[in-house]
Amino acid sequence: MGRRKSRDKTLSQNKNLSEAEVVMEESAETASLEEPLETLAIVGGDQTSADYYFDSYSHFGIHEEMLKDIVRTKTYQNVIYQNTFLFKDKVVLDVGAGTGILSLFCAKAGAKHVYAVECSQMADMAKEIVETNGFSNVITVLKGKVEEIVLPVTHVDVIISEWMGYFLLFENMLNTVLYARNKWLINGGIVLPDKASLYLTAIEDAEYKEDKIEFWNNVYGFDMSCIKKLSMTEPLVDTVDQNQIVTNCQLLKTMDISKMSPGDASFTAPFKLVAQRNDYIHALVAYFDVSFTKCHKLMGFSTGPRSKTTHWKQTVLYLEDVLAICEGEALVGSMTVEPNNKNPRDVDIMLKYSLNGQHYQVSRTQNYKMR
Repeated sequence: MGRRKSRDKTLSQNKNLSEAEVVMEESAETASLEEPLETLAIVGGDQTSADYYFDSYSHFGIHEEMLKDIVRTKTYQNVIYQNTFLFKDKVVLDVGAGTGILSLFCAKAGAKHVYAVECSQMADMAKEIVETNGFSNVITVLKGKVEEIVLPVTHVDVIISEWMGYFLLFENMLNTVLYARNKWLINGGIVLPDKASLYLTAIEDAEYKEDKIEFWNNVYGFDMSCIKKLSMTEPLVDTVDQNQIVTNCQLLKTMDISKMSPGDASFTAPFKLVAQRNDYIHALVAYFDVSFTKCHKLMGFSTGPRSKTTHWKQTVLYLEDVLAICEGEALVGSMTVEPNNKNPRDVDIMLKYSLNGQHYQVSRTQNYKMR
């Protein structure tokens, strides 16, 4: 069972680059020198990809998508409103505040003061939103990078952030949260969310793989398979139908945000995916869960194929092989995840897998790059 072809979004077409931002990027080269320097900075100029990360969040469309993600936003709202004991009379740091929605939730829940840190141009809008809603006396919006700002207090009681990217770790904002934790969080303070887990499963995806990958073998009678090799290395962010799942789902890694070190985001994890039916495997699929364990009762959400769809969707890694697998047979291997050396907001993934089945035997290593 393949996915609908209307869901044709690669990573670069998603969270990092909206249509409006493409226009902004293209217009950067022709921007007049008479334009204000601030305008030139927003448009693009000589930005690195790391700098562009922040400007991509200056566009309201990205925030609209995230705010309309009911699973994401309502979970945070419920965590805060149903656990006011965590926020009442507490000093809160909101890392990567965006429009300031989490800060507003915290202020409404009785926080003593909230420091909302946002590096993109959206910080200016957040200040206006805070004023419009009458919370200027409770919420202070600080524009800048967490690693560079000066916080008016020496310690905070709570750090809250929606730092998760595609594949959990894409964009690598986690290290910024850990930096803030180490610098400002008081002993006994809490980080929300405090647990994040990455999972892996395998799917049948013949129709979509044919459309996205095999297409390059014959393009109007010409062999463009060199692009096919490139397309195989870039994971696809898309929604997977739960009926496509062929194997069990396995936990790869759980991260305790309150205790982990930045280096823990790089890891190698083994997996064993056991087929639950006779079928073909065309791709592996990664997704994540987040948990808020300090609440009255455990709260959180999943971005998996069997859960309500979020803007994170799932991450699909196509295999070079089409694996014929029988019920009870196991695809075994390991996945290595680490930030890219040149741009730590990108993620390098190395997948090793092998199958010794009745109809198919293979052992292979594939490399992917989320960018």
